[in-house]
Amino acid sequence: MGRGRTLEEFRREFPDETRCAAFLFAQRWPEGFVCPGCGRRRAVALKSRPRLYECLDCGRQTSVTAGTVMHRSKLPLTTWFWAAHLMATHSNGMSARQLEDQLGVTYKTAWLLTQKLRRSMVDPDRDLLEGVVEVDQTEMPFRVGDTFFEPGNAGKILVAGAVEVIDRETGRSRPRRKGGKYLDTRSGRLRLALIEDNSARSLEAFVRANVKPGATLLTDGHASYPGLRDDYRHDPRVVGKMAANIVLPWTHRAFALMKRWALGTYHGLRRKHVTAYLDEFVFRYNRRFHRHVSFEKILALAAHAPPTSYRDVINRKSAPPTTSRST
Repeated sequence: MGRGRTLEEFRREFPDETRCAAFLFAQRWPEGFVCPGCGRRRAVALKSRPRLYECLDCGRQTSVTAGTVMHRSKLPLTTWFWAAHLMATHSNGMSARQLEDQLGVTYKTAWLLTQKLRRSMVDPDRDLLEGVVEVDQTEMPFRVGDTFFEPGNAGKILVAGAVEVIDRETGRSRPRRKGGKYLDTRSGRLRLALIEDNSARSLEAFVRANVKPGATLLTDGHASYPGLRDDYRHDPRVVGKMAANIVLPWTHRAFALMKRWALGTYHGLRRKHVTAYLDEFVFRYNRRFHRHVSFEKILALAAHAPPTSYRDVINRKSAPPTTSRST
C-alpha cells in the first residue's frame, strides 16, 4: 500500500497560498496555461495575487480557481488543501463537525467544503468495470432530520453495488466456467448507486451504467437480471439456505463497510445527499491501496469540476426516492 503524506510532510509541501496555487495550476493546466478568453498560451502570474494569471495577448485575468469547484471561494487555498487532504486520506473520511474543529472554521463553512469536495470525487471519464463483476443490492437506513438515529425506526433506501473480482495470483479478473468457484480472489473497483426498487428496469440501468458489456456477472439469481444476458455473461448463484455473504463475498463486504462507515462517521446518512456520500465512499475504497495519490486525484477532479454554489447543494435532490419506511 502506497503511503500518503504525513501531516508534517503536507505542511512543508503546502505552507502558503503561492505553493498551493502553483500545485493547482499544474493540475488544471498540465500542458501549460490556456486563456479561456482567446485560447492562447502566453500569460504572466501577478505577484500581488498568487491565484491570478494575466493573458499577454488579450489581457484577461484568470484565477486558478475560476470555473472550478473552488470558484469565487473566499477561503484560503491552504484551507481547501487541508480539507481535501483530510477527506481523501483519512480511512473513514471527515464529517463537517470534525473539519470544523480541525480547520477552525464555522460549521456551515465546513459542511459546504465537504459537500463540494464530495461532488468532485467522481471522474466523469472513469472506465466501466470489466472482467468478473459481482452485482447485488442492499437496504440501508437513513437519518431523518436531527432526531436521534434509530435504525429500526428509520426510513430505508436501496443501494445497488458492483465489485470487480480479481484473481490474487494474476492480479486480473479471470472468468471460470459457469457455476465454478472463485477462490483466492480479492475485490477490485467498486461502484455504488441509489436505485428506486428491485425491478429489472432499475437493476439493468445500474449494470449498464457501470459494467462493460461482455463482462461476467455474478448475481444472487434475482429474477430481474436475466434481461442482461444478451450483453453480459450471466452466472447466477442461487443463495438458498446459504448465507449471501458466502455466495457473493465482495459486494457484501463492501456493503458492510459502507454501513459501518455511515453509522460511525456520520451517525446515519441523510436521504437528500446520500448519492454524494456514496461517491465519497467509492472514491476512498477504490484508492485504498493507493492512498499516496488520492489527494492529488481529488484536487485534479476539483480543478475540472463545474462550480457548485451553496444554493446548488441545498436544492440538489438524490434520485431516485426512497422505497419504503420500516415499521
